[in-house]
Amino acid sequence: MNSFAATIFSLLFLLTTSNTSLQAQQIALTFDDAPMRSGYFSGSARTDTLLTALKNAGVEQVAFFVVTSRLNAAGTARIELYAQAGHIIANHSHRHQSMRRIGVPNYIDDIFIADSLLRGFAGYNPWYRYPFLDEGRTRSARDAIRAALTGNGYQNAYVTIDNYDWILDALFVEGHRTGRKIDFEQLKALYIEHLWNSVQFYDGLSREVLGRSVRHVLLLHENDLAALFIDDFVYFVRRQGWGIISPIDAYQDAIATIVPDVLLNNQGRVAAIAKAQGYTGPLSQQSEDRNYLEKKFNQLIFDQN
Repeated sequence: MNSFAATIFSLLFLLTTSNTSLQAQQIALTFDDAPMRSGYFSGSARTDTLLTALKNAGVEQVAFFVVTSRLNAAGTARIELYAQAGHIIANHSHRHQSMRRIGVPNYIDDIFIADSLLRGFAGYNPWYRYPFLDEGRTRSARDAIRAALTGNGYQNAYVTIDNYDWILDALFVEGHRTGRKIDFEQLKALYIEHLWNSVQFYDGLSREVLGRSVRHVLLLHENDLAALFIDDFVYFVRRQGWGIISPIDAYQDAIATIVPDVLLNNQGRVAAIAKAQGYTGPLSQQSEDRNYLEKKFNQLIFDQN
C-alpha cells in the first residue's frame, strides 16, 4: 500500500470509528401531561407550534403521554393532530394521581380507564408513564402495579434523563401572566443549557455504571417552552454529535429488560440501575432543584430588565 492509499485508509477508518461513536449517543423525545392547559399559548396554538417545530427540525417521531381526564373536544382534537403527524400516543393515567393518595386498586383502575379512552387513537402504543415517575413507595404497591401492567400487555415507558423543565415553564407562564418583560433569547439559552446539563449528567452516569451510553429517553412536558424552543434544542443536540431517534428505537436498548429491585425510580431507569448496583455518587444534578432554578431564572430572565 503506497503512502497516499495508506493515508486515505487511515482517514476512512477514523471517520468510520468516529461515526460509530456518534451513533452510540442517541436520544428520544417524550412529552408528558398532554394535552396541557393554555398558558403563553392557547392549547391549540401550542399544539400547532410544537408540531411545526418538530417537523422543521426533522424529528420524525416523538411520544406524547396523555392524561385522559383532559380529553374534552378540544383536547381530543389536539391529540388527534399529534397522532396524524405520526407521533406515538401513550398512557399517562386518567387523573394523574399519586398512588399514595388514591390507593393501589384505584390507581390501577385509573390506568385502564385511560387505556379504554386511548385505544381509538392512531399511533397508540400500550406504554405507561408513571405520574411523577413514582412506581411505588412500598414493594407490595410497586409489584402489584407492575403485575397489572405486564398482565395487560403494557410496557413501562421509563425515562433515562429527568429534568425540571416544568418549573422553568411555570416561571415563564407566571411572568407572562403578570406582565413581566421577558428576554426570550436568554430564556432559550437557559432552556437549552438546563436540558443539556441533564443529558450530560445522566449520560455520564450511564457510562460510569453501565460502561456505555444507552439509548436515552428524555422526559419533557407538552408545555409552552417546548413549543417555543424544542427545535433549537434539537439543533444544539445534533451539533454535539448526538442523534434524535424514535422512542420505539430507544426502548430496544438492553436496559428495557432490566427491572431494578429498588424503590427509587423517580430519577429514571439509569439512576435506578445505579442505585441497585450500590453506586454511591449523586443520582441527580444540581439544576433538578426548584430553588436553584427559580434563582437562576430570576437573575437571567427578569433581573436584566
